[in-house]
Amino acid sequence: MAHFQLCSLKILQIFSLLLILLYPATVSCDCTCDKEDIQQNKAEALRYKLGAIAAILVAGAIGVSLPLLGTRIPALRPENDIFFMIKAFAAGVILATGFVHILPDAFESLTSPCLKESSPWGKFPFSGFIAMMSAIGTLMIDAFATGYYERQHLSKHKHVNAADEEHAGHVHVHTHATHGHAHGSASPSQELVLPELIRQRIISQVLEVGIVVHSVVIGISLGASQSPDTIRPLVAALSFHQFFEGMGLGGCISQAQFKSVSVAIMGTFFSLTTPLGIAIGIGISSFYRDNSPTDLIVDGVFNSASAGILIYMALVDLLAADFMNPRLQSNVRLQVGVNLSLLLGTACMSVLAKWA
Repeated sequence: MAHFQLCSLKILQIFSLLLILLYPATVSCDCTCDKEDIQQNKAEALRYKLGAIAAILVAGAIGVSLPLLGTRIPALRPENDIFFMIKAFAAGVILATGFVHILPDAFESLTSPCLKESSPWGKFPFSGFIAMMSAIGTLMIDAFATGYYERQHLSKHKHVNAADEEHAGHVHVHTHATHGHAHGSASPSQELVLPELIRQRIISQVLEVGIVVHSVVIGISLGASQSPDTIRPLVAALSFHQFFEGMGLGGCISQAQFKSVSVAIMGTFFSLTTPLGIAIGIGISSFYRDNSPTDLIVDGVFNSASAGILIYMALVDLLAADFMNPRLQSNVRLQVGVNLSLLLGTACMSVLAKWA
């Protein structure tokens, strides 16, 4: 028995000695990185990034252009019922973008363990606070801008009425039979069009600002990444992401009835933002670190502000205005269709959060 214990002890000692001798070699094999593999990964990642620029550019351009085709496709015109459903789908996409995509990323950035515990970022929920203040700021800008343009319109309208009253004393009356005319002001229906048009233009411009900020941030994140395995699924996910966002923005632009040049500028600007962000990310990838305190704070603040803008615009300016519309509330079939479109839009965009 004693001989067996002695043999077992010797075997354990030999086994321990072998582990001690082999362990440093194992560690050195795991920790050493082949420079050729790193260069290959960077070259492969760059190819995916260039492909992402092309794919996202095309997807964003198609998405923002589809609603603008309403002037050529009668079914897509704002006066038709289907336009309510398209707009609800787009609003659902924008709402899910704010709640499911951007706001969680903002919380993750501003509560990251890479930020020092002594800093204020970990001691206060800045993401929610910034998003709330961004939504309030959007409300103020929306209200002040709409009020300003409406006051300008009323002022011009008063001048027109005054000129008409002055001209009324000098109306030429023709003595010809069944022929007479007087100069009058614009019809009441025309008076209601301009304030609503101004509001739609403000909505589309503020919405584009919120989407553009977010698009640049995600573009930089993708462009700065050096891992092909990370970039590969993001290419498809962000292409769909930009396509759906483009549909939401395009619907608002089409209702705003901008001139052709303004429509082209807004559509092109949206389409180029994410590819531009990717290009910036490629340029700074050599020194960009997504876990550095400065980058985390910048990303978190911009994402929080963007989330607040998009959530406010989706709920207040897009959904509330349409859901309270008498035309929608008097038609049960249209109401059901619009609600289903809203849920479909939120579901499509929420599923993409698994990859982007």
